[in-house]
Amino acid sequence: MNANGSAPVLELKGVSKSFGPVQALNDVNFEVHPGEVVALVGDNGAGKSTLVKTIAGIHSPDAGTISFEGDDVHITNPSDAVALGIATVYQDLALCDNLDVVENLFLGREEMAGGPPVFAPLDEVGMEKQTGELLENLAVTITDVRNEVGTMSGGQRQQVAIARSLLGEPKLVMLDEPTAALGVRQTAQVLALVKRLRERGYGVVVISHNLADVFEVADRIYVLRLGREAGDFKAGEANQDQVVKAITGAGASGNGGGKS
Repeated sequence: MNANGSAPVLELKGVSKSFGPVQALNDVNFEVHPGEVVALVGDNGAGKSTLVKTIAGIHSPDAGTISFEGDDVHITNPSDAVALGIATVYQDLALCDNLDVVENLFLGREEMAGGPPVFAPLDEVGMEKQTGELLENLAVTITDVRNEVGTMSGGQRQQVAIARSLLGEPKLVMLDEPTAALGVRQTAQVLALVKRLRERGYGVVVISHNLADVFEVADRIYVLRLGREAGDFKAGEANQDQVVKAITGAGASGNGGGKS
């Protein structure tokens, strides 16, 4: 349980993963609660990507357990993760620049209008309406859902990718370096969207190297170092120096005020 009494939406216990002689994760315990933003930080090679890909079903753990909404689960592929309610937005975003916002959101899961399946046209009106409602609820900065994504700013593209991940009504959203290579204004837009995800009750995991962004949005900061937990800080009770020491292994890592 965290401070508001909610049980974790996702909980990993004793998760380990190796690739040949390389121990990428070693006895990792990690949890995320509904309406909580957890920042996952660590140096290159710390195990962040392996942890995210294990949760997302790309890698299977060698040891340990994963539970989702209180039930033990086996995530053997990305489809398992999506079916549970885990959405992942990777750094490359995987958007099609020559398609508009609606087409990107519904790519591969287009909705059809009435009529025989073979001859039924796409339900353009319905998909456009859903897109508009979703973007309005998220208060994003995109004004025309029929604009091609290739004409948009980096911040707007990130917003499209996050919005697309929410179509399946997930419970947990993982964002890989969502503000990387963005300007100040675009970064502010994305961080505001992360806060709105929290307000709507999603569990959110943000992988980031930018500690200023981390302290802007995170409730907790989870540090990995050489595949092991090096710190689990309450953001409001820690400072950047403590987190940097945990990342680098300088001094005692501690728990930064303990888990929420």
